Amino acid sequence: MTKWLIFIAAGVLLASCSGSSSSSTETRTMPAHITETVADGEKEIYLAGGCFWGTEKLFSALDGVTDTTVGYANGYTENPTYEEVCKNNTGYKETVRVVYDPTKTNLETILAAYFLVIDPTKQNMQGNDLGTQYQTGIYYTDEASHQTAETAWKKESSKYDKFYVELQPLVNFYDAEEYHQDYLVKHPNGYCHISNEEIEEAKGIKLEASEYVNPDDSTLKSKLSALQYSVTQQKGTEPAFSSEYYALHDKGIYVDVITGEPLFSSSDKYDSSCGWPSFTKSIGEEDQLLYQEDHVLGYARTEVESSAGNHLGHRFEDDPESPNGVRYCIDGASLEFVPYDEMDARGYGDYKQYVK
Repeated sequence: MTKWLIFIAAGVLLASCSGSSSSSTETRTMPAHITETVADGEKEIYLAGGCFWGTEKLFSALDGVTDTTVGYANGYTENPTYEEVCKNNTGYKETVRVVYDPTKTNLETILAAYFLVIDPTKQNMQGNDLGTQYQTGIYYTDEASHQTAETAWKKESSKYDKFYVELQPLVNFYDAEEYHQDYLVKHPNGYCHISNEEIEEAKGIKLEASEYVNPDDSTLKSKLSALQYSVTQQKGTEPAFSSEYYALHDKGIYVDVITGEPLFSSSDKYDSSCGWPSFTKSIGEEDQLLYQEDHVLGYARTEVESSAGNHLGHRFEDDPESPNGVRYCIDGASLEFVPYDEMDARGYGDYKQYVK
């Protein structure tokens, strides 16, 4: 296979994401990207999960994946060879380009399979392999994939104290040498750090794509007020006691102001002296919110986001005013209130059971 280079921009690689994603205001504006042809309607994602022989075997076994190519991603040199990459001084990771048909699978399913077989608590190693080329990472080429990957990344990272999976835009990618392509098809008994049992389990994963997805940044800026944009996209904070929802006691639900995702019920709202709308729990039987540690004020807090990654506020465990000790301290600018009498008409009828 002829070597080729995907080159996004002559920029600097983002830093490793151990402990936090590489998402920032800068990465939300994607640079120009030149790529191999992807068939109309197909999509791509680049995944580093240790030795690319095994990860290619995994992804090529998934329904809906139409093509896989092993190569070297997000390094510092041009035209790297396998021998150079193995010297641990090129920055390249052994990576699989995964092309898939979104009518048959989705990125949520592919990433669930990915997280099933990697150990995200290991840095620069997977299985028996040690070296920077075995660093795990998710590298995206478009904003929609970025949003989906970031959501999956945050959900997974919340499970661990240490988490070393990179999340970055794809900067460059070179095909690996021909003998590496489909290596375990050519050599069925070759080394693979992923077990057959894991591959069979991964093949059974089927996730629904989220219906709560943010529009592009320009649409967000046109749709939101300056305060709403600052709070939801830049982790800002509205002034205490300023939200119309702070003292609201009407019956209904509170949804993500951008995506409409149901977040909280009026039944779980309580009067708090903190100055922001406060709730004892999220709505529904399953908690779909995202959590990550925040040290902005110099001490650890738990940041709360909607499933689309929109900042909502913070969660505290020791509030003496809360009926259960838990306080979801939420910026009203991140919310929209849907009155109980309008829930059916607006498609939230199934959530009326959570409003007492």
